[in-house]
Amino acid sequence: MLGICLGAQLIANALGACVYRNAQKEIGWFSVMSTNHGEDHFRFPKQFLAFHWHGETFNLPPGAVLLARSEACENQAFQIGRHIIGLQFHLETTPESLRALVDNCRSELVSGTYIQTERRLQQAQTTTYASINNIMSELLSYLTGK
Repeated sequence: MLGICLGAQLIANALGACVYRNAQKEIGWFSVMSTNHGEDHFRFPKQFLAFHWHGETFNLPPGAVLLARSEACENQAFQIGRHIIGLQFHLETTPESLRALVDNCRSELVSGTYIQTERRLQQAQTTTYASINNIMSELLSYLTGK
């Protein structure tokens, strides 16, 4: 099972963790750092750029291992067992999905420490999308055992 953004929040909540407003909204391209966890969990790159669009966060559910964090949000990714992963960030982002988010949620792009402008959001290079999409592919292969 893979939960992305709200999906991760729903998994965390269903397993007994609290979901609540984060101290900062995080909208834009920001670094995520992998945590130092055991070898039997998915391994993200040590640090990578990911796309974010969230104002909430969650506590880790019982039994979860923290996989990644960011400067603005401590709990960015978690894993439970071999087949449940929750991501607060978006590895599935494409130029088209980013455009749709901006078109439908432009009102959220207000001034904030971790909120980038529309122009900045759209300056991501093709290689940035390819990099996160590749991490997503590796994650899906990990989850499916392929």
